[in-house]
Amino acid sequence: MTETTTRGTTRTPEFRMVSGLLQTLRHDLITDAFAFRPLPAKTTEGWFVRRLPASIRQYNGWIRHVRVGALALFIVFFTSVTQHTYLGSAGRLTSGVLAAVPVLMTLVRPIAAWWAAVAMTLVLAVVGGSSMTWPWTPGSFLAYIAVMVLVTFRRGPRVAAWMWALTVALSMAVEVLFAGRYGMNSMNMIVASAFALLVASSIQIRRHAKAEVSAQQEVTAVERDRRTLLEERTTIARELHDVVAHHMSVVAIQAEAAPYRVKNPPPELEAAFVTIRENAVAALTELRRVLGVVRSADYEAPDAPQPTLAMLDGLLANVRDAGLTVEKTVTGAVRELPQGVELSAYRIIQEALSNTLRHAPGAVAGVEVSYVLGGLGIRVVNGPGTTDVPPSPGAGHGITGMRERVAMLEGEMTAQETTAGGFEVAVFIPVRSRPESEAASA
Repeated sequence: MTETTTRGTTRTPEFRMVSGLLQTLRHDLITDAFAFRPLPAKTTEGWFVRRLPASIRQYNGWIRHVRVGALALFIVFFTSVTQHTYLGSAGRLTSGVLAAVPVLMTLVRPIAAWWAAVAMTLVLAVVGGSSMTWPWTPGSFLAYIAVMVLVTFRRGPRVAAWMWALTVALSMAVEVLFAGRYGMNSMNMIVASAFALLVASSIQIRRHAKAEVSAQQEVTAVERDRRTLLEERTTIARELHDVVAHHMSVVAIQAEAAPYRVKNPPPELEAAFVTIRENAVAALTELRRVLGVVRSADYEAPDAPQPTLAMLDGLLANVRDAGLTVEKTVTGAVRELPQGVELSAYRIIQEALSNTLRHAPGAVAGVEVSYVLGGLGIRVVNGPGTTDVPPSPGAGHGITGMRERVAMLEGEMTAQETTAGGFEVAVFIPVRSRPESEAASA
């Protein structure tokens, strides 16, 4: 299949393929070849960094720059030693510096560094080449490979393929132009560079894949935490619906029955009670509508009433049947608390004991409920587990639910490991005392 341009020229698929390759070459090695692309500082971890003194370890973000600088110094020394003696010490040192410059350029202008390495190769071949090793002297051979590897780490495998292809083209051109005049080492360069670039590309691809996996894992963890938080809030909304609906139903019923408890009530009082009932019914309707938004399709409303602290003994009995040794301690004067507080306190203790069963099997746990002035204190503490912890997929989000309940009630919570190797959850939920007149009427 061919393509016809606006000028009537027919382009074959082969032409388009070659054109695309040339455009890729121009984009990778020619366009903005001298663009300033400094190597960013990046914190690295490894056995070498961990063994550095603390005063030096704080600069480990520049460890890659130091490595490149050390490689450049080694190339200066290596090139100076391997160059011909007729150049003199100054000439050998100059050759070493010339070979090291492209290596240092990879820190700021990686593509330009490779072109500089090509130019360096030609210069050293002219001024210090040997009839046995040409066109790459030992120093330029090492420097050229080092530059290609460093550029591959900076720019990726596609650039490495182009550099190797152009190196092969350069080697073939030298072989054709200077055949029989020198001891060519072009084939050595082709093979050595292919092996070096293959290893460097594999490392770069692995690093890139690892970075993508790490980024995806971070995004997944954030999304999972967000989903867990929403699920916990939805659960709390469902549970509190029954509590609020009960109160609003009582208000509506009492407002409807109140006029019949008074002989000849004034019209204003009857109108007030009618308004109260209408508002209560409207609130119930809106509450059910909102709950319908957050309710899942498979959600079924519980038949039993929402649990309170009065049902705590039943919860502890179930936990003991599951194999957990737990003791309950109640301090202060036991009193009736708002249903929302009772429900949240029960759920917090339930979740804390579930975490103990899941993460510390065989441990001994204690539950303390303190009725104090101004609020309710809860403390659930367990010792270290005595058996192996079985795998528990999806675990680890119980603390989130507890924190959401405490935050909803404007309370305080701490969850931390104990010095004995166990875990402790401490919660304080403030409870405003009702006015005496309200308490008397109740």
